[in-house]
Amino acid sequence: MIKVICSCVFACALAAPLYGQTATTSDPDDEGLSFRGVVFVSGQWMAAKTTFNAAFDDSTVRFFGGGVLIEEKGVYLGVEISHAKKEGQRAFLFNGQAYKLNIPLTTTITPFEVSAGYRFRRHSSIVPYAGVGIGSYGYSETSPFAEAGDDVDDRHVGFLAVGGAEFRVHRLIGIAADVQYTHVPGILGNAGLSKDAGENDLGGVAVRAKVIIGISH
Repeated sequence: MIKVICSCVFACALAAPLYGQTATTSDPDDEGLSFRGVVFVSGQWMAAKTTFNAAFDDSTVRFFGGGVLIEEKGVYLGVEISHAKKEGQRAFLFNGQAYKLNIPLTTTITPFEVSAGYRFRRHSSIVPYAGVGIGSYGYSETSPFAEAGDDVDDRHVGFLAVGGAEFRVHRLIGIAADVQYTHVPGILGNAGLSKDAGENDLGGVAVRAKVIIGISH
C-alpha cells in the first residue's frame, strides 16, 4: 500500500523514483509497516532574499513542526506540518534601495508537506535517505490599520527535494539532520515589494534537525 502512495507522490513532483535496494536480511519484521513520530526545527534561507531582508532585516526563517514517518522495506512516506512567524515592517524599493514605512508587519508561513523516498543501509546505526515531494504552503501578511488589499492570506502548491541521514541512538529514538530544497511559486511576486524585487518563490534551502520516535523495521 505504501509503495502505491509513494509512487503517486513521485509522479506529482515530476521526478523519477529513486532506485530500490534488495534487503539483505530475512527478518520477518521487514514485511510490515512502521509508524514513527517526528518533531523538528529548521532554519531556511529564503529564495526571496531581497524581499525578506527589506521587511525583516534577515532572509532566514525558523520553522517548528512535526509529523509522521511511515516505512516499509526501505521505502518511506513522510507527512509533516510546520509553522513560522516573523515580525518586521512594511517596506518599498526605490532604485534598488529598501526603505521602511514604519508600519508593523507580521508574516506567517504554514507548510503542509508530503514526501516519499528511500532509506539506505537500513540495518546500520546511520541511515542515509533521500526523497522528493509536494506541499501546500500557506502565507499571510497582516498589519494594524491595513487598508483593503494590503493584507495577504494565500496558499499555493510547491515542490521539494530532501536528503539527509538518521542516527539511531536507541531502539526507540533516532536523531536526523537533512537539507531540504523547496520551490513555491504563485504567492510572492504578484504585487508590492516582492514584485518590485522580481522575486516569486516562497521556497528556499533549509537545514533541519529532527527527533524521530518509534521502532524502525
